[in-house]
Amino acid sequence: MANTKNDPIAALDTADTARVMDAIRRGATRRELMAMLGAGGMAAAAAGGVLGTAKEAAAQAPRRGGRIRVSGTSTSTADTLDPAKQSLSTDYARCNMFYNGLTTLDGSLTPQPALAESWDNEAAKVWTFRLRSGVTFHDGKPLTSEDVVFSLARHKDPATASRARSLAMQMSEIVATGPREVRITLEAPNADLPVVLGTFHFHIIRAGTTDFTTAIGTGPFLCREFQPGVRSISVRNPNYWQNGKPYLDEVEFIGIPDEQARVNALLSGDVQLIGGVDPRSVRRIQQTQGYSVFETKSGYYTNLIMRLDQAPGNNPDFVLAMKYMFDRAQMRTAILRNYGVIGNDQPIDPSNRFFFPGLAQRPFDLDRARFHFQRSGVGSTTLPVVCSPAAPNSVDMAQVLQQTGSRIGMNLEVRRVPSDGYWSNHWFKHPIGFGAINPRPSADILLTLFFKSDAAWNESAWRNPQFDQKLVAARTETDEAKRRQHYADMQVMIHNESGIGIPVFQSLLDGHSSRLKGLGAIPVGNLMGFDFAQHVWLDS
Repeated sequence: MANTKNDPIAALDTADTARVMDAIRRGATRRELMAMLGAGGMAAAAAGGVLGTAKEAAAQAPRRGGRIRVSGTSTSTADTLDPAKQSLSTDYARCNMFYNGLTTLDGSLTPQPALAESWDNEAAKVWTFRLRSGVTFHDGKPLTSEDVVFSLARHKDPATASRARSLAMQMSEIVATGPREVRITLEAPNADLPVVLGTFHFHIIRAGTTDFTTAIGTGPFLCREFQPGVRSISVRNPNYWQNGKPYLDEVEFIGIPDEQARVNALLSGDVQLIGGVDPRSVRRIQQTQGYSVFETKSGYYTNLIMRLDQAPGNNPDFVLAMKYMFDRAQMRTAILRNYGVIGNDQPIDPSNRFFFPGLAQRPFDLDRARFHFQRSGVGSTTLPVVCSPAAPNSVDMAQVLQQTGSRIGMNLEVRRVPSDGYWSNHWFKHPIGFGAINPRPSADILLTLFFKSDAAWNESAWRNPQFDQKLVAARTETDEAKRRQHYADMQVMIHNESGIGIPVFQSLLDGHSSRLKGLGAIPVGNLMGFDFAQHVWLDS
């Protein structure tokens, strides 16, 4: 028999416990709670003990109700509720409120069941997804395989102008094999298909949908209002398939591009949650009573780009000299205020399940830097380094490199350019410059986009046929240990040969009211990978 002597809550039956806890979460006063317990025959002294224990337990559990206002980092009249056309973080946050995918990504970016309750595959090429029963769209229509086929197939239609068309084109056949079963056949094996389907663009919409002035999805919130470039207002979906979620009654979502303006809005109480906090603002937020900062370690990085197809990057000794000049610890401390993880000139960060910890860390070594620089023969030639606030912290990094370079006779000129037009006019268009790469949901997607020989965003023009072969081999391999070895080999190749220098991985920082609970780390972006809405609640 359970000992209830020191556990007042245990003295209540299940129904009474649920009633008391629910009343606390709804904001019942102490007098109302005491009256409730007294009506059940409990003495005042005992009721007081039960009440104290119940309040402590309720404070640790999600509480239903309340409204919050949230600011993302961007806003545009091109904001959209069409999952296929999402392009900004504000799109991702909104669409995650209104829609679900077949899968969802957890904190290690491993796919978990969502609208698909299970799946299996034949040699990673033919995939069968079985849909969850009892799921309905916001208009009451039940989810069927027809909706899934429509949602995925539209990405392949050029008229849709889907941002994920390149990922969708690998699906050669998408067919319903039953009311709640879909078979996807790929052109070539891809063990990461469940990861791909858990990304932002592959949300499931109702078959035949063409109007996206509002959102009719299966997600945790209903769309009450949407004004592109202004705001959206979301209200709780009472028929959401995830039992008990969401906790909030309403979420208003806006975008404030200026970081200081976002911080001011938070600390004035105008919003309760903001994304994209600069490390320089952390202390100000933490020293203001009632506010805090949530850190997500992720694969986000600002990288030095040295083009290997032109001087001076076409000289391997110059590239090595630059990499040995990274004082990574100083950059992490002085620039990121310790909100980051030391990088090692390859793009897979420690939060990724395929990170290779056996790769020896490249040190800050001025002697080696001097040796390779002298061997390069570049001499005292002035070398412009193009940077911009558009690539966060690149200006500070360039200045650190300039100062360090002067110690070995390297003449670097920091050339700062405006943010406007940086990505179209300057990104990897100079011999030496900077990029900034957002987290990607899988190692395959990241490496394919930025390091494959024929990738449109191959920043340093690095080409290695052996790397390309391993990339395909890892994608098609279903044995986890063998995949891990492929990705380890590729990290070593990039570290040794590419023209990319990655000194640190930058943490994603969100500011929030201390009353807001439930935030967790999903390292594809700020605000819990832009999926905060169904997870957070307001403490009393």
